[in-house]
Amino acid sequence: MPEKLGPLDIYNLLPKTNCGKCAEKNCMAFATRLIERSVTIEQCPPILEEKYKKNQAKLRDLLRPPVKEVIIGSGNRAAKIGGKLVMYRHELTYQNPTAIAVDVTDEMPEDQLLKRVKAIEGYSITRIGENLKLNLVAVRSTSNDPAKFGKTVKTIVGNSQMPLILCSFEPNVLEAGLVEAKGRRPLIYAATKDNWKEVADLALMYNCPVVVFAPNDAQLLRSIADTMRKYGVEDLVLDPGTFADQGMTDTLDNFTMARQAAFAKDDRLLGFPMIGVPMVVWSNGGDAPETTAWTEAVYASMLLTRYADVLIVHSLEPWTILPIMTLRQNIYTDPRKPTAVEAGLKVYGQVDENSPVMMTSNFSLTFYTVANDIEAAKINCYLIVVDTEGLSIQSAVAGRKLTAEKVAEAIKKVGIEEKVKHKKIIIPQFAARLRGDLEDMSGWEVLVGPQDSSGIPQFLQQYWYKK
Repeated sequence: MPEKLGPLDIYNLLPKTNCGKCAEKNCMAFATRLIERSVTIEQCPPILEEKYKKNQAKLRDLLRPPVKEVIIGSGNRAAKIGGKLVMYRHELTYQNPTAIAVDVTDEMPEDQLLKRVKAIEGYSITRIGENLKLNLVAVRSTSNDPAKFGKTVKTIVGNSQMPLILCSFEPNVLEAGLVEAKGRRPLIYAATKDNWKEVADLALMYNCPVVVFAPNDAQLLRSIADTMRKYGVEDLVLDPGTFADQGMTDTLDNFTMARQAAFAKDDRLLGFPMIGVPMVVWSNGGDAPETTAWTEAVYASMLLTRYADVLIVHSLEPWTILPIMTLRQNIYTDPRKPTAVEAGLKVYGQVDENSPVMMTSNFSLTFYTVANDIEAAKINCYLIVVDTEGLSIQSAVAGRKLTAEKVAEAIKKVGIEEKVKHKKIIIPQFAARLRGDLEDMSGWEVLVGPQDSSGIPQFLQQYWYKK
């Protein structure tokens, strides 16, 4: 098992000039920042000199991600997958969020195909200030007809910029799709023990990444990956197999063991991104579509937490996609600090001197929930966002990050007293205990608002606008 990389390992390979050209105090500080991946080797000018060439090469190897980064597609919508530096997210922020692909087939009528592709491309959900989108279109050859597959890929390429996964075990079918997607760098799915040479030739000819498929057989997976690398194909994605029903236990075990081997044993043949295919649940039949879609969302969530870097799903229902996207967003945030927005005064609509004044925390989820409810109800108001160090109202009050003194200071700091002629502020119900002290400290009348921000419109009608 390789030892954990420490700052001294990096420092010993640096020039040790303490020149400050990297904007750090000394080389040891720069070494620590390199470990955290908050700086790059290029920010140290001396190490780029010819005399340090060998040290630079050693540094790059030491700092190499245990899971290789692979790019699918080209242009603005290209998807970066892998590039993982740590196995557990509490160690360091995860890089390159799991790419989510939705399938189409080459037997769909053209109008249905285009409608589905446009729905995939335009799918967007805004959550805590971030637009969550789908990343890929997985084109499956259910006909095994090269002409049909090529025509389908051509139609998609001509009408969408989405990166593609071309899915077939038949090299001639894959080639028909690659001809139409030339220059778009699709992901080829998949190379097996039977077709690896033909698929490898296609990957090299069209400069595309390839999925290595060896379900429930880690040794075969490594063997094909090794053979493909020696043949010249460097950008690989591993599919250890996704199994429905009772086989899901094996699926999760295989994904976990492959990722552990990459990190704990520095196994470079398993140090590639992995792809999961939760849409296999649709092959069972029998269940109602709603049940199958729900099962698919559950499987996708489990695979996402078990290191899948790409997922292929079938359902486009918001109630199945939203949980997956939400989980992905939560996993791919910096665990060392809460997600927060800038504190200060926010203005909504056309305000005047009689407009309501409300208060919330700067925790992103809290703020955007409140802001969305205010905007949806078209309320004209002021909102004071208090710096709670990124904690929710309940947590901030319990941890004394939100106090009457802090709110009173915020009222003065944002200058709200100069914007309204009243002196009334609405605070969240979870901060009700601050009411008395806040009135004493600020001189403002404090109203305790609803527990949920969706109740703000009704609360204002009942307690603010009521004559």
